[in-house]
Amino acid sequence: MIPLSWYLILSAALFSIGLFGVMARRNAIAILLGVELMLNAVNINLVAFWRYLDPVQMTGQVFAIIVFAVAAAEVAVGLALVISVYRNRKTVVADELDMMKW
Repeated sequence: MIPLSWYLILSAALFSIGLFGVMARRNAIAILLGVELMLNAVNINLVAFWRYLDPVQMTGQVFAIIVFAVAAAEVAVGLALVISVYRNRKTVVADELDMMKW
């Protein structure tokens, strides 16, 4: 049986990679991919704690499914915004998106 700490280390590494992707990238699509990596790290934590703490109840799996639904909605809305911005501005570089400024 794999110890819980291995799952937590994997999750922390995945979350760190996602956070680096969000902070270091300028491309809006790469930022969305970083957010997806962070959400997957959360799912690993939820399922790992569910498995090791109380496998009789399905709370960890239910929360993971909710996170998957939120991630799918985030991707749909995020990509729609990126496509809309690209059509108007011809760029997806996050530093150049200043549409809220006058």
